[in-house]
Amino acid sequence: MEINDLLNTESVIASLRVTSKKQALQDLARRAAEITALDERAIFDVLMEREKLGTTGVGNGIAIPHGKLGSLDRLYGVFARLERSIDFQSIDEQPVDLIFLLLAPESAGADHLKALARVSRLLRDKTVCEKLRGTENAEALYALLTDSTETRAA
Repeated sequence: MEINDLLNTESVIASLRVTSKKQALQDLARRAAEITALDERAIFDVLMEREKLGTTGVGNGIAIPHGKLGSLDRLYGVFARLERSIDFQSIDEQPVDLIFLLLAPESAGADHLKALARVSRLLRDKTVCEKLRGTENAEALYALLTDSTETRAA
């Protein structure tokens, strides 16, 4: 499972202007609805239900909201670099400025977990996050996100 299996350039938002976690999830659900052709409200509701279980703000300014929807045919991602950091009730109590939304079919099982692990591994890389935070162009963000770890290690 690679990041380019989850994202395309239309699913990268270079400068999302939001002031709250709820607004961020609403805007991300709207973009995900455009990409997946699913109902925006259904996506938002799944994300909010997941947040009730515990925050997806994983620390270091990063959130990875995720959920499963029965009508999806594959995994989808949406990445947003926020214009300003917001409170996301993160585990480290720090504001969030990078959000990677992950949506999976109900039947995804291990693939959903593999995708979450892959996204988490990518966003734990401080160098990658610094570059993402310093980039204001969707195509450049997409290139940074989809650059394989093997390439970065070389």
